[in-house]
Amino acid sequence: MKRSDMVLFSLCMICSIYGLIAIGSATKAYESGSFKFVFVQSFGIFIGILLFILLTILDLDVIADKWAILFVISVALLLALVPFGADDGTGNKSWIRFMGIGIQPSEIVKIIYIVLMAKHISYLKEYKNLNHVISVAQVAVHFVIFFGLIIVISRDLGSALVFFFIFAIMLYFAGLKLYWFVLGIAAFAALIPFAWENFFKDYQKARILAPYDPSIDPTGDGYLWQTNQSKLALASGQFWGTGLGKGPQTQNPSSNPAKHTDFILSVIGEELGMFGCIIVFVLLMAIIIRCTYIGLTSKNLMSSLVCLGVAGTLLFQTFQNIGMCTGLTPVIGLTLPFFSYGGSSIFSLFAAVGLVSGVKYRPKPERFYHYR
Repeated sequence: MKRSDMVLFSLCMICSIYGLIAIGSATKAYESGSFKFVFVQSFGIFIGILLFILLTILDLDVIADKWAILFVISVALLLALVPFGADDGTGNKSWIRFMGIGIQPSEIVKIIYIVLMAKHISYLKEYKNLNHVISVAQVAVHFVIFFGLIIVISRDLGSALVFFFIFAIMLYFAGLKLYWFVLGIAAFAALIPFAWENFFKDYQKARILAPYDPSIDPTGDGYLWQTNQSKLALASGQFWGTGLGKGPQTQNPSSNPAKHTDFILSVIGEELGMFGCIIVFVLLMAIIIRCTYIGLTSKNLMSSLVCLGVAGTLLFQTFQNIGMCTGLTPVIGLTLPFFSYGGSSIFSLFAAVGLVSGVKYRPKPERFYHYR
């Protein structure tokens, strides 16, 4: 316990318990006595704790050396969405359901992807020239495989953007030259019109543009309905909140059906007020800063990139989710880390921070230091 990162673990547990309380209120568990969602989330946290311990103890180098197996598992999980995927009414074919249990493969693949990309980039940095055109092409193809599978198979733009952010963060800290980022942005911008016309359906286009074009949903009862319900809840909570289980929007059965998942922040904002939201933000930023600190002080590039990849994931999801709840960004189905309901999300997050804890648990000797 002294060697592992108990500070990081404690922060994650505080967030998870805080989230459990909010999920219980959002699903009216305290009033109805039905604790189904609380139980499922608790079970996800329990599995997550076991994964945290396991990935803290296991050597990251040993895990990464199995990169070929990890790659096959990742691709197989995403391809499994073709015959078995379900959209749950969201339009995104992101879930595999059996016997009442749902698993979101992209959440699991996200953690494997961080390890694979860190392994690949650190290898190129150590034994090749990361800024050589061939090296850049290799990591670009690596990224496109995962990004493309998610977009084409599940059409889950939110998850795909997380993979993109991880990719960019890792390359930046690995020392990729600025001109490659400029070229990458230009290429990405050039591909947007093609992707927009061929891979996005009309409802997805409208959902993305609605926050910025009032003519798409002038009444606010369509694409902006969830966001408007969230803003109503946040406004009614003011600074101190209405009290747990007493939020007019939260306790309204006809209110936002995603209030326990993507819009859990609106529940916290209404019932625990702006004060409760500030605590959420502070806790999540503390986790992100802790992951970043461990990454920047690691004496091994691959370990450093894994930590920074985890930090980048949490950072992107946190700000995107807050933006969704406040109407600043489109609703693209990203959960608030450690707070939103979702078994796959919670145990994969604990697994991710377990990798970070493992870097602290097993620091590399000085002779393995190559680059920062």
